Amino acid sequence: MIVLDVALLIVGAFVAAAVSGSAGFGGALLLLPLLTTVVGAEQAVPLLTVAQLVGNLSRVGFGVRSIAWRPVGLFLIGAIPASVTGSLLFVSLPTGLLTRSIGVGVLAFAVLKYFRILTFHPSNRLLLGGGALTGFLSGLIGSAGPLGAAVFLSLGLPPVAYVASEATTALAMHAVKTVVYGTTLTLDGSFWGLAALLGAAMVAGTWVANRFLRRVSVKGFERYVLVLLAAISIYLIIVG
Repeated sequence: MIVLDVALLIVGAFVAAAVSGSAGFGGALLLLPLLTTVVGAEQAVPLLTVAQLVGNLSRVGFGVRSIAWRPVGLFLIGAIPASVTGSLLFVSLPTGLLTRSIGVGVLAFAVLKYFRILTFHPSNRLLLGGGALTGFLSGLIGSAGPLGAAVFLSLGLPPVAYVASEATTALAMHAVKTVVYGTTLTLDGSFWGLAALLGAAMVAGTWVANRFLRRVSVKGFERYVLVLLAAISIYLIIVG
């Protein structure tokens, strides 16, 4: 891999972390196409998983005092076993239709919530079911960030608490997927070296995003997240 490719991936990781660190999602969807182009599809998903692992760890670290632990625990009860199943299947199933389906569902959520057409009430069932679906699809296609973000956005948490709580669940899922990928795929030294560089860029991007979170209002933040959810969903529907 040439130096220019590595530099491009580092910049991409920084931007992806800045977006996901300020909205709670979106980084994987921005970084995955770039990784696929540079390193190929087989290495892209595991590399993305390791980079996201570091990125989410930094998001948790910056907001650890604000984490809503009970919703996080309920979400992970469904997400952890489902992410293992999805990780074991990700190399064998077509994912275009699934990706577009996520886009349609999240777009509907964003529109309904933005225009106050439907009020979403958090519940144990929502957290458990949302966690299971998010975990499975995350393992299967590399990321289901918008879906998990939609679940946590329904809780009405302050910006820092929302991002840190969602990142805690993502951190656990990425850790599980990293272990699964490590036992089912061949990941050499160059892979881990590139993963370390991308991880460092993710930490830097997350730090920038955290500065934004501590200044934005709750209402303004919710609108920002809903607009970004809609944009990402439309992208998913078109690109697949």
